[in-house]
Amino acid sequence: MEYERTNILDRIFSMSSAVRYAAIYRNGELTSRQRDNVGGASSSESDKYEELFVNPALLTLIRQRGNLDCGGAHSLVVRYGNFYQLVVDLPGGHVSVCFELGSNPLDYADAVRAIFDED
Repeated sequence: MEYERTNILDRIFSMSSAVRYAAIYRNGELTSRQRDNVGGASSSESDKYEELFVNPALLTLIRQRGNLDCGGAHSLVVRYGNFYQLVVDLPGGHVSVCFELGSNPLDYADAVRAIFDED
């Protein structure tokens, strides 16, 4: 399982040099990685709690709204001061990918989801 998650993170980081950080939270297990020498990065402890509490809560809110009458909800983008964070809903959890501000995370949303559709 750990090898599989490491391989998935490798694939996410290979999508673009704009990827700063990626995390997979599924079935109660969190795996994450940050690119070296990233400016303005949040702390690893802060990232951990974001993946365990904040992102699941945000996804629950948008999923419930999306399922009401919007055709569902698949992902969200948060614009922090130093980066964008793309959060993609997955069965049993989510994947989170942070991008440099000069990029457009929505350009990668379908490709990120496709990695997990192959499972």
